[in-house]
Amino acid sequence: MSVVVEAARAWIGTPYVHQASTKGAGCDCLGLLRGVWREVIGPEPEVVPAYTEDWSEPQGDERLWRAALAHLERKPLDQAEPGDVLLFRMRDGSVAKHVGLQSRVGADAAFIHAYSGHGVVESALSAPWARRIVARFALPLEA
Repeated sequence: MSVVVEAARAWIGTPYVHQASTKGAGCDCLGLLRGVWREVIGPEPEVVPAYTEDWSEPQGDERLWRAALAHLERKPLDQAEPGDVLLFRMRDGSVAKHVGLQSRVGADAAFIHAYSGHGVVESALSAPWARRIVARFALPLEA
C-alpha cells in the first residue's frame, strides 16, 4: 500500500474544521494534505496564510493550483496511482479549490478528502467527482 494512502486513511473520521490541520481534532481538504505531507515528507514547504471559505473565487485566482505546481510533481490526468493528489474544480468557471488523495484506482477508484459536513472520508471516485478533476500530482517522495 502507498505510504500516502496509509497516512491519509489514518485521518478518516477527523471532523471538518476550516483552516485546521490536526489529525483527530479537525481539518479541511488542504489541512488533510498538509498533515499527510508532514507525516510522510516532513515540515511543510511554506506557511499557509489565513484564507476564507470563498478564497480566490472573487478574483478568479488559481492560488491552490499555483501552490501545487510549486510543491508537487504534475502528472497526466490518465496516469492514476494510489497516493496521487487530485485537484478539483467544484463548479464550471470557478477556481480549483478542493483537494483529495487517490486511495484506489481502477473500477473501484476512490479518494480521501475532508468535506464540509462530513469530515475526512474515503469516497468513491464516481463520475460526478471524476469529471471535476482538473489536475493530478504526486507528492515529492524520495525514492
